[in-house]
Amino acid sequence: MATAAAKQATAWSDERLVRECRKGNHEAWAALVEKYKNLVFSIPVKFGLTRDEAADVFQAVWAEVLVSLPQLRQPRALPKWLMQTGYHQCLRWKKDRLDLFVDADGVEEKPDRTDELPEELLSQLQREQRIRDAVSSLPERCQRMVVMLFFEDPPRPYEDVARELQLATGSIGFIRARCLKKLRQLLEEKGLQ
Repeated sequence: MATAAAKQATAWSDERLVRECRKGNHEAWAALVEKYKNLVFSIPVKFGLTRDEAADVFQAVWAEVLVSLPQLRQPRALPKWLMQTGYHQCLRWKKDRLDLFVDADGVEEKPDRTDELPEELLSQLQREQRIRDAVSSLPERCQRMVVMLFFEDPPRPYEDVARELQLATGSIGFIRARCLKKLRQLLEEKGLQ
C-alpha cells in the first residue's frame, strides 16, 4: 500500500517523477509504481499469462526500470517505455519457457517475435492508461466510488460503497452520476470520447 506522500506524488508529472526517482527519492519510486502498476500488470495479462506468471513479469519489469531509468532520455515517453519494457519481458518469459513450438505436423518452429510492441496492443494500452489517468484525476471520493463500482470484480453493491464512503445508500446513484459526468469531461479533454 502506498504512503500518503506517495499517493500525492502520483499527481506529479512523469518528468518530475523520473527526476525524483533518479535522485533516489523513495516516495517518488512508490508513486511511480502506484501510478503505473495497473498498466504494467495488464501487459502480461493481455499476453495470455496466468496471474502468477504476470506477477513474475511485473517484478521483472520493475527490476529493469530500476536499472534502466537513468538512461530514459524523454521522461514524457515513460508510459510507452513501460509498455515496451513489459512486452519485451513477456517475450523473454515466453522464450525461456517455450523456446520451440511444434506445429500441427510435429515440426518445430521458432515463434514469430518482433522487438516492437504491436500497434494494436500499444493503442489499447495507451487508451487504458489514459482512462486510469482520468480516474486518478477525479476528486478522491469520486475516484474511490468509480473504482469500487466499475473496476472491482465483482462490482460492489451500493450498500457496501455507501458504508465505505460513509454516505447514505440512496445518495450513491446521484453522486455516481456526478462523478461519471466529471470523468466524461476528463476523458473528452484527453480525446477519448
